[in-house]
Amino acid sequence: MPERLHVVIAVFNSKGGVGKTTVAVNLAAALASSSRRVLLVDLDSAASASRWLGISPKHLRPSSASCLLEKYPTLKAVRHTATPNLDVLPGSIELANADVALCGVRGREVAVRRMLERVGLHYEIVVLDCSPSLSLLGINAIVAADALVVPLSPEALVVDALDATMTSVDRVRSRMSSSSALLGIVLTLVEPQHRHTREIADRVRAERRDTVFHTEIRWTAALSAAPESRQTIFESAPRSPSADAFKRLAGEVLHRLGPLKS
Repeated sequence: MPERLHVVIAVFNSKGGVGKTTVAVNLAAALASSSRRVLLVDLDSAASASRWLGISPKHLRPSSASCLLEKYPTLKAVRHTATPNLDVLPGSIELANADVALCGVRGREVAVRRMLERVGLHYEIVVLDCSPSLSLLGINAIVAADALVVPLSPEALVVDALDATMTSVDRVRSRMSSSSALLGIVLTLVEPQHRHTREIADRVRAERRDTVFHTEIRWTAALSAAPESRQTIFESAPRSPSADAFKRLAGEVLHRLGPLKS
């Protein structure tokens, strides 16, 4: 059997538009360091994380779909990024057919885990940028993960859907005997000047308590502009409040990972 990766973090929410890719890309960049190699795996057919990290649409293949569906060697599909010690396994449009392609495969729920096992111990942390749905690929991500980070924007409809999302996640973990743990919920796209937004964020904190990370990812012009520049927030605005927020979030993530890795 291949050796287990040190830790796999799935950034997951079945609701779209919550800043999932923003968290996945910049958290992965914040976690990468001189002593810590990080791999970001793009499991979204839109490949937004891959394009954010500078991979043009023409050069997405070979992608995670190639590794999942065509048994392409995972390490050969990995690309380096401008951030030292951060690599990416790109997504591509072929992932949109993954559920159909995998439905007749034995062990289809563990296809992502098997793909990551081929990477061996080249990376200390693997971050999965998941598609916004609880599809077969989403189930794969939950099963492959040691820990889940759930981005949540303080909007009424998004918060209302959280219970259903977490119930579905718990059902997958139970049915598949998955050991993945909820690392935390991170509030995203927060606009403190909007009273209603602040009230919803405070309500989430009151109801979820220690489940919610202390760090919030606020909406800023710098963070909004980063994807277009094809740079992480640490490249495009390294002294910005957003860069500082992701550094603090990475610190919280590492702190909460401690018990899981011991």
